Amino acid sequence: MRTVHNPTMHLLRLTEPIGDFHERPIRPDLAEAEAWVLEPGRPALVLGSSQKPEQVDLRAAAASGVEVVRRRSGGGAVWVPTSGCLWVDVVVPRHDPRWDDDVRASTWWLGEAWAEALREVGLDAELYRDGLEKTDWGRLVCFGALGPGEVLVDGRKAVGISQRRTREGARFQCIVYAAWEPDAVLDLLELPDADRDRASRELATLATGIGDQALRELEPVILRRLGVTQP
Repeated sequence: MRTVHNPTMHLLRLTEPIGDFHERPIRPDLAEAEAWVLEPGRPALVLGSSQKPEQVDLRAAAASGVEVVRRRSGGGAVWVPTSGCLWVDVVVPRHDPRWDDDVRASTWWLGEAWAEALREVGLDAELYRDGLEKTDWGRLVCFGALGPGEVLVDGRKAVGISQRRTREGARFQCIVYAAWEPDAVLDLLELPDADRDRASRELATLATGIGDQALRELEPVILRRLGVTQP
């Protein structure tokens, strides 16, 4: 793993609608890496860039007051509650020392920062360095498979990371939960009942939350590990 010294990173706390958040571009004049902490005002189902609206039960989403949006990074659907999760986007311009031309290896420094932060709050965390896992549910649900740079706690996925690369730089989208509740995602997707039941059972074993206390402690730790100077 390439050693990356810890340059600084600018912090933005964003309370805008989650659709607007995902439409934020990487600015061409970005001088310094940024960490964007999302504070969602309403629950949302965030689809990966290649997923189709037809995969969503739009009636169920509307009845539950859930906003359905698409992000520009890849992977499966992500459930974003208004509490009980930490969503941090890390935006790195191409001139930043943390930039890596190798798409797979480019996430390792970030995953290691998350792993170190999780260890600091008392959890047994490890970095996943291999390629994208092929599982029955990975294309449908983000936490149904592991990708490069993601982090496991006690052998199960705890930090999801997706990536979008442009001419300006890379945007890494990260989420971690207090509790992993696969039905929160599955109840909003169009699935036959038999598939939904099997997905619920199997997804419960593939990922994990980190608990309320660890989640409360995690934000300042990961921001420090990323090089953010807190006010």
